[in-house]
Amino acid sequence: MKDTHQASPVQDEASGAGFRLVFAVVAAGVAMSNLDLFVVNVAIPNISNHFHDSSLSSLSWVLNAYAVVFAALLVPAGSFADRARPRRAYLLGVCLFTLASVLCALAPSVWLLVAARVAQAAGAALLIPASLGILLAAAPPERRGTAVRDWAALSGLAAALGPVIGGALAQADWRWIFLINLPVGIATVIVGRRAIAAGVRQRTGGRGDLIGAALLTAGIGAVALGLVKAPDWGWTSGSVAITLTAAALLLALFVWRSAKHPAPVLPLQLLRLPAMGPALLANLLFAVAFSAMLLSVALWCQNVWHFSALQTGLAISPGPLMVPLLSRYAGMLVQRLGAAAVAAAGCVLFAVGLLWWTTALGIEDHDYVFGLLPGMVLTGVGVCLTLPTLVGTAVTRVPPANFSTGSGVVTMARQTGGVVGVASLVAVLGKPHAAAAMDAFRHGWIFTLVAAVAAAAACALLLPHTRPADRAAA
Repeated sequence: MKDTHQASPVQDEASGAGFRLVFAVVAAGVAMSNLDLFVVNVAIPNISNHFHDSSLSSLSWVLNAYAVVFAALLVPAGSFADRARPRRAYLLGVCLFTLASVLCALAPSVWLLVAARVAQAAGAALLIPASLGILLAAAPPERRGTAVRDWAALSGLAAALGPVIGGALAQADWRWIFLINLPVGIATVIVGRRAIAAGVRQRTGGRGDLIGAALLTAGIGAVALGLVKAPDWGWTSGSVAITLTAAALLLALFVWRSAKHPAPVLPLQLLRLPAMGPALLANLLFAVAFSAMLLSVALWCQNVWHFSALQTGLAISPGPLMVPLLSRYAGMLVQRLGAAAVAAAGCVLFAVGLLWWTTALGIEDHDYVFGLLPGMVLTGVGVCLTLPTLVGTAVTRVPPANFSTGSGVVTMARQTGGVVGVASLVAVLGKPHAAAAMDAFRHGWIFTLVAAVAAAAACALLLPHTRPADRAAA
């Protein structure tokens, strides 16, 4: 017998209010972990002044250890979330991230700070895939695309506010950039325990593949390690070659084992979903461009124009702010034009912003309004059109049983691309003398532009899998 019952307006409103509360809880944890990526970068000079006996190489691991561990654990953490319930993984990740933040603030030495940052990365790797798994499970199918777009917009908001908040807190005391996470984390856990439904375990089929998880973690960790250390070791050095070769072997073993195991960490059929492969490639390439762009602007402002950390954060913020401000309009464009066209257009706008900087910026002329700002706005609009669209195109096609694993795969692609972008930009810039700084930065922006154009080409591969009427990525 056909069920003719329809939800009343009161029920719809209650359901909508419940979802908004779930989104608020998830947004708090995601924003906390994303902000940490940007505030720590700004605070490194202050941390260096405090640990004045430590070398720059040691301090670099405050950033590098986080990047390596975060990238390595994303997919195993997503798989754990799908098996143990996303709610449990999310709250565990928030608890671990919050506790590790306190340990970072109390660290008496650089290497204990690095160890605490590793624990922070593990917490972030747990909560990020689980957060998107929670949203996808909580949202009705017709609202999943919007939920993913709003979730992705949090990264843009963090990129806008992170340098400003980090600059302000670091000027008071660098330890505050970590202690600020304590009240946010506690509130998120308290509210989240009640607001997020416990749900049921999503997967069956036996115990997870622990050996496969170890192979994937070691393989992605080796990739990230080789890339972040390549500028120091030398791109053609034996250390880089050995590290990346070991990574390739470990990942090949992981694929072989996943194809045979009854309960793999990463079900390989996820990679064969429509649009998943092109979306992952486009995500990775655009992350190369995005991370290189942000680093280049921060270095330009601080090393060339000699801005303070707070001034640099304020100078960067208009670009990333375009993402949360324009995200809903971008979703409407996806409905009208299709995900492939919108994402490709965003990559092109991003490239135009970089091209503007190569012609409009000068070392002596500190023209922010007509020099740096137009490029920041263009790249920001490009990120708004591209990043949420690509994330939505990939994860909204993932089966419910694999929501967290799928989001972990997408985030891993972005994180790996970010590591490539930073390492490559550092290699392109080198250590130029003041007279050669303009040429060095132009070369860096041209490299970033090329990565954006390559991402646009990868977006074109989405055409057979998307159509204007497809609301999945909107």
